[in-house]
Amino acid sequence: MPLLDLVASLASASADLGRRLHPRSAASLADLVRIMNCYYSNLIEGHNTRPRDIEAALRGHLEEEDGRRSLQLEARAHIRLQEEIDRSFAAGDLPEPASADFIRWLHREFYRGAPDAMLVIRAHGRELRMVPGEFRARSGEELEVGRHLPPSPDRVVDFMAYFERRYQLEPLGGGARILALPAAHHRLNFIHPFLDGNGRVSRLVSHAMALEAGIGAHGLWSVSRGLARGLKSRGEYKRMMDHADMPRQGDLDGRGNLSRRALVEFTAWFLEVCLDQVRFMTAMFELDTLVGRLRAYADRQRFRPEAVSLLEQVLHRGEVPRGEAEVITGLRERAARSLLSLLVSDGILGSDTPKGPVSLRFPVGAVEVLFPSLFPEL
Repeated sequence: MPLLDLVASLASASADLGRRLHPRSAASLADLVRIMNCYYSNLIEGHNTRPRDIEAALRGHLEEEDGRRSLQLEARAHIRLQEEIDRSFAAGDLPEPASADFIRWLHREFYRGAPDAMLVIRAHGRELRMVPGEFRARSGEELEVGRHLPPSPDRVVDFMAYFERRYQLEPLGGGARILALPAAHHRLNFIHPFLDGNGRVSRLVSHAMALEAGIGAHGLWSVSRGLARGLKSRGEYKRMMDHADMPRQGDLDGRGNLSRRALVEFTAWFLEVCLDQVRFMTAMFELDTLVGRLRAYADRQRFRPEAVSLLEQVLHRGEVPRGEAEVITGLRERAARSLLSLLVSDGILGSDTPKGPVSLRFPVGAVEVLFPSLFPEL
């Protein structure tokens, strides 16, 4: 599909994603998508942190074993940062995603409070200590990333200054912003400005850019899931990133050191991945289908039949005052309170305060029924 057609299709599909959902229900789904995004971002890094482990980390339940504990800490930091990006965007004060200051802030915040072991990088037989939020700039901070040799430390600041000028979204129109997203994703990884954490930071930058480009759909889809799975195979992301590293092939292949044609091909692939994920999540979150899955979940949990009416009302209305449970279910007051307490204890409903209205919460334990194929494992 030509690039402009991909841009138009992605803009249209993302506008439809979650359109029929109540904003409160959509916000609860966005919480689940953050876990999904984190899971697949970790998977890209070769770290298989189960969704249940991520959910436990968010509740403060960390593993005793250092390696698994570190992965949980990374997961918790990722979700905290994505939530902050979403909050800032909703409030209208999200910084320019392509700015060097924003990218340094992401890296610094990702590693805030990290144990020293997470900051020690081994390269060329030596140990280097990474300073969160600081670009590579010192002699000895040269890296090899697979077959890729990123720019030398003394050039990183200049590369990032050019990156900021080239990919800032503020002066661009809607279509150009969407086209900038894949190119910026590759080029930021090509520069590899930090000793470690570049992949995670680049995916958070892509999330922020998608929001600013108008295709973020309030956080209801994840670019990381698409990159981890590819369109046909899981190895596509690495192959396409390597392909876009290709040097310029003659005078008709752009003006820089890298191939313009290869970047265009990467851009098309990246946008197809995004479109595939938006369509997948649209099917997952389709209102009528979700109602049916809530019924299936109630049956699996062996809730009494009246629970379905309450769950449907909460889905459509976003939240329901606790005092209305009796009217909605047709149960007597004591039975209605007991049912509501059971649903809250299960985790499918929750509230911000002990006596506040209840809303859907979509715990990881419900995912295999409510959203099959979202994760390969729980």
